Amino acid sequence: MLFTEEWLRQYCNPQLSTEELAETLTMAGLEVEEVTSVAPAFTGVVVAEVLTCRDHENSDHLHVCEVNAGTGETLQIVCGAPNVRAGIKVACATIGAVLPGDFKIKKSKLRGVVSMGMLCSARELGISEEHNGIWILPEDAPIGTDIREYARLDDSKIEIKLTPNRGDALSVTGVARDLHAVTGAPLVMPAMDPVPATCECVKPVVIEAPDLCGRFTGRVIRNLNPAAETPQWMRDRLERAGMRHISALVDISNYVMLELGRPTHFFDLAKLEGDRITVRWAREGESLKLLNEQTVELTPYYGVVCDGDTPSCIAGIMGGEKSSVSETTTDLFIEAAFWQQLAIQGRCRKLNFSTDAAYRFERGVDFGTNAQHMEYVTRLVLEICGTSETRVGPVDDQIVNLPERKPVTMRVARCLKVVGMDIPVEAMHNTFTRLGFEYTFDGEVFTVQAPSHRFDIEIEEDLIEEVARLYGYEKLPDRPPLARIAMKSPKEASRTGHALRREMAVLGYQELINFSFVPEAWEKDFAGNDAPIRLLNPIASQLSVMRTQLVGGLVDILKYNLNRKAERVRVFELGRVFFPDPAVLDGPWSVKGVRQPSHIAGLAYGTASDVQWGVEARRVDFYDVKGDVERLVAPLKARFVKEVFPALHPGRSAAIYVGEKRVGFIGELHPKLVHEYGLPNAPVVFELEVEPLLTLELPRYTPVSKFQPMRRDVAVVVPADFEVQVLMDAVNDARVSDARLGALVSFGLFDLYRPKTDEGDAEKSLAFAVELNSTGEEALTDAEADATMQALVEVLERAGARLRA
Repeated sequence: MLFTEEWLRQYCNPQLSTEELAETLTMAGLEVEEVTSVAPAFTGVVVAEVLTCRDHENSDHLHVCEVNAGTGETLQIVCGAPNVRAGIKVACATIGAVLPGDFKIKKSKLRGVVSMGMLCSARELGISEEHNGIWILPEDAPIGTDIREYARLDDSKIEIKLTPNRGDALSVTGVARDLHAVTGAPLVMPAMDPVPATCECVKPVVIEAPDLCGRFTGRVIRNLNPAAETPQWMRDRLERAGMRHISALVDISNYVMLELGRPTHFFDLAKLEGDRITVRWAREGESLKLLNEQTVELTPYYGVVCDGDTPSCIAGIMGGEKSSVSETTTDLFIEAAFWQQLAIQGRCRKLNFSTDAAYRFERGVDFGTNAQHMEYVTRLVLEICGTSETRVGPVDDQIVNLPERKPVTMRVARCLKVVGMDIPVEAMHNTFTRLGFEYTFDGEVFTVQAPSHRFDIEIEEDLIEEVARLYGYEKLPDRPPLARIAMKSPKEASRTGHALRREMAVLGYQELINFSFVPEAWEKDFAGNDAPIRLLNPIASQLSVMRTQLVGGLVDILKYNLNRKAERVRVFELGRVFFPDPAVLDGPWSVKGVRQPSHIAGLAYGTASDVQWGVEARRVDFYDVKGDVERLVAPLKARFVKEVFPALHPGRSAAIYVGEKRVGFIGELHPKLVHEYGLPNAPVVFELEVEPLLTLELPRYTPVSKFQPMRRDVAVVVPADFEVQVLMDAVNDARVSDARLGALVSFGLFDLYRPKTDEGDAEKSLAFAVELNSTGEEALTDAEADATMQALVEVLERAGARLRA
């Protein structure tokens, strides 16, 4: 928000210097980013009149002018500006003047003609960048007056940075309201006396979408002067606030927006062909050419104001070119509407441009002063563009759906506790009175009704913030926080996600942090997901959906590194993924309809280990990463079950189980994706749910046997496609129910043999190492060992294996 100090002081003028004023606004929550002078320092420039102007005899572009600068004598000045002519008022630098850049004006000769000064352009005085010619002043400018005084060039421009909740301060009067509340200086608001109607001209308005437009105020004005010029004072204020002068009507609309925070829209009534104005949501297939010459394809996501049933402008954002005012506009229809915040928010981002009007409507525009502001706009239009034949219609004010403003309570005790200092109750009364809040007080609780321009007053803490900032943040005591410190030991049966991160780092993986929104193609390629959660307003067109997997981001980073000649890559990420789930309700850490579990994923590419002399170089494979996963989940036990996944090689992938729960997957990237993403070789990837890995079993003490273990082997034959895990699970289950297996300490595969036959690899041989030991006070006997081995063979046979001959 940019405005001039002089403009602000017109409405609230505390006895503060410019620096003190900026500090006061900042401490009140309206952070002043910059204070700059309207013009740089210069001296000796006055208002002058060009009496005569003739061409220079020795130049084809210079002019010799006779100038009255109020010095009592006529000055001869040579000027090269193309717009210089007799009869105009100009800014004249006299002999001895010092212009910006320490440029001193002296008596000189140009092509043999004496020049006693200089006629200045706005850029030469540092006022603007315009350099089309000299600065031509209004006809009533008093000759001889210092130009700094006449044009108020000693004024300052103040730029404030507002938080999104302070839409009420996006105007000069809004800032003045806050300044009045903080300092107590008198507040003088613009007069908004009613302008009586002089005709019955009305443009009917039909509001079909109350959820889009809560209030629509319109007025017709006929027979205006299309050639009217914007007053210099208004042009100065607009230009110093960063607004470009366009035409009188457009300037009035912009001025009211900056002064009152009220975006309005001016329609050329002659260009409105329909019998009514309709406010509704757009329909599929409609389009509109906007004032910025961009043609937009409309959808029901946007609200529109229609000429009859044809869209004429996008509600609250920008008008259409067809109905815009121009240099020939004589009949005007003025709109001052209240657009619902939710109906405007996010629309500009989807359109890839922003407007000052939408910026205000998104944050909330006062819905209680539409009619008063319409009177103010009308008065400005009549003063600047009115004629003796101008006719003004009545104000058509339709109220259909205004926000409900519920009273907010604030407990005095709660306020003092939150702020952390003793604030007198009288100061709280002063706060609400100066802010214009209606309230009651019962001795302990304030019940406050916020005005219609304060959309940020919703809960008790909002009122506490108002009390604190008006009482003065600088008065808060500078005390360190006091709190009891108690050491809390972590639960032995749990770990945090950070422990998983640390373990991945120990394994040699680098952590990544990727966006949670990803290209839609990633979801289809890496998760087989054709219906991801789509973003209404993505920050980039390609990042359009929420991810349900982390592998896509890892592959993208792998490709980035390979393009930079990396040969060995180990990366991982721990982050949230997003699934539609109607069972999820809104909460402090949840969004309705979206389940957001944390996942951890890793990717390995290149050689299994760094190049060295002791180990032969080989590519990382499934079993290398499987070992990493086992170390990651330890002390939990991971089981790997053959399974097919959309993103993985169908013969080199598996599901990962912890207990009976499937927690993730592991495998080589599918050859099709390897080719599609331009990878020289296939990386090995895995992805796990985090939550099941955080709960651990408490360690249980088992005494070490006093006796030496017995080791035996058992070899079985199974079909070639038989999964070893079936036998391992069968043995583990049997140890619980068969007492004969009590001496079994460990059971593990140590050999695999596939005999060649005429019919191919029909079977395979598996050899297991068995360790036995006594759990009692006596050594294990051969008979007991034989019984254990017999029970073990029975379990294996029941599971589908046969003892090898």
